[in-house]
Amino acid sequence: MEKEKDMDVYEIDVMVADESHEKYVDTILETIEAAAKVRGTGIAKRSHEYIAQKMREGKVIIALAGDEFAGFSYIESWGNKQYVATSGLIVAGKFRNRGLAKRIKYAAFQLARLRWPKAKLFSLTSGSAVMKMNTELGYFPVTFADLTDDEAFWRGCNGCVNHDVLTRTQRRYCICTAMLFDPEDERCLLLEKLCGTFVQKEARKKKPGELETAPA
Repeated sequence: MEKEKDMDVYEIDVMVADESHEKYVDTILETIEAAAKVRGTGIAKRSHEYIAQKMREGKVIIALAGDEFAGFSYIESWGNKQYVATSGLIVAGKFRNRGLAKRIKYAAFQLARLRWPKAKLFSLTSGSAVMKMNTELGYFPVTFADLTDDEAFWRGCNGCVNHDVLTRTQRRYCICTAMLFDPEDERCLLLEKLCGTFVQKEARKKKPGELETAPA
């Protein structure tokens, strides 16, 4: 049997989700949970309604290969919109190792920067690939004390298998690494600009109308 031809990463649409994409929510949650089990790491569990609401609010980036789910990330604001987190980055198994995670990450970053240009963007992750992408975008490692103190955010960690580490250390550290993009830090802005230049070059390969060019 002839091997199925791999879909080029730029044939996959990366877009801001809306209510019409709610049909993918259960698949998204299952994909995130399955990936966490494979990695042996924890996740902040989210409900169907939580993700669906983020879609209705225009806070979700979704990647689709035709009608098939390919990837996802979402953003949320905390602390009276002084902090913004990009979370839940996931790529479905058959679409991994093609650079799709980076496209989704950059699109989520751009959306967050456009909606909350003065907010500090932060990320909690245990994945080296996400750390690398964060660094390219201008994030720097920080202590947990530098993140939002909004209790609503930290309650999201309750479903993680490593939550006991967080509580035992009085929320000073955990398995995840904290990273922060501060729009008032010149180092962050410089890296953001360099990343934007790179993404603009890559964007020549993408389909017209896709959101994934990082702001300069």
